[in-house]
Amino acid sequence: MTTIKKVVIVGPLAPPAGGMANQTRQLAEFLKGEQLDVDIVQVNAAYKPLWVGKVPILRAFFRLIPYFISLKKQCNSADVVHVMANSGWSWHLFAAPAIFIARRLNKPVIVNYRGGYARDFFDKSWSIVEKSLNKAQAILVPSIFLQEVFDDFGKTAQVVPNVLNQSLFFATEKLINTDKPHLIVTRNLEAIYDVATAINAFAIVKKQYPQAQMSVAGTGLELSSLQEQVRNLKLEQSVAFTGRLSPSEMAKLYQQADIMLNTSTVDNTPNSIIEALACGTPVVSTNVGGIPKLVTHQHDALLVEAGDDKQMANWVITLLKQEELSAKLIKNGLTTIEKFYWPNVWQSLKACYDGAIEKIDK
Repeated sequence: MTTIKKVVIVGPLAPPAGGMANQTRQLAEFLKGEQLDVDIVQVNAAYKPLWVGKVPILRAFFRLIPYFISLKKQCNSADVVHVMANSGWSWHLFAAPAIFIARRLNKPVIVNYRGGYARDFFDKSWSIVEKSLNKAQAILVPSIFLQEVFDDFGKTAQVVPNVLNQSLFFATEKLINTDKPHLIVTRNLEAIYDVATAINAFAIVKKQYPQAQMSVAGTGLELSSLQEQVRNLKLEQSVAFTGRLSPSEMAKLYQQADIMLNTSTVDNTPNSIIEALACGTPVVSTNVGGIPKLVTHQHDALLVEAGDDKQMANWVITLLKQEELSAKLIKNGLTTIEKFYWPNVWQSLKACYDGAIEKIDK
């Protein structure tokens, strides 16, 4: 029988906030709740001194050297090394070195891969990525979508869902406000999340529901262009950009909202959809990436093609008019997200940890 005492998690932490950073933090908190010793080797630690961050080549040196030192020090006492991995340079600079350093120390490695660009990344870099993956004792992914991508490249990956903080994200008794509906967007303001389409959809809804309001929670490079779009549509009094919210503030926003819009063009298993469902907030989303593996159209969410603001608006209006449809989505959504609660995630994760340790001990 294997005994796990210490887990080292390699991954990002906020700021900046994001799905992987939030998952790294939550995973550490929940593992500590299982009486485990947990250390985090942060891949995006602040530059010291701060001015180094403005010098491209120098900043890489100042981040990577301390990172490698911390990896070796922390992994040396670990029972399991849990690497939060993503595509692109993040893989080459942080995930791959973590795998090789941990294995050199004869520590079992779990690669927890996430990110909607996996297939494109593997198509370009598989020969290099595979060498690193061959060193890992297990590959975990948060969705069937990513599991199928790995399968296409000849690698077995196990689905272990993202962790949902049930103490924060829970449903409250509420009815959709059909007089003054409150729509929300809870993605970072980046091109791949296409918040502009959500704003256009809201403008269409606004014509039928003049008192409708929208909150956009997040930050990013698209902020100024989105604010200009709102001004051009004369929606300044109806659309609020809240900036980045804390997890507790985000949970309250979901609980107070009537409908959540997700307009991403590339995605895997968005925490925003999971959190909205957990709070009993109906979701209208694009059907890209792993989203159709997460939710089913007209069962627990409503799905549209990416960039289709008119169809998104039509479904929002349908939800506002059909109370039985919104009630159905809410009920089924609460069932859908049960697998994301920690007791269920921990059962699968512990089995992976035990299996990885046994492979090393043989």
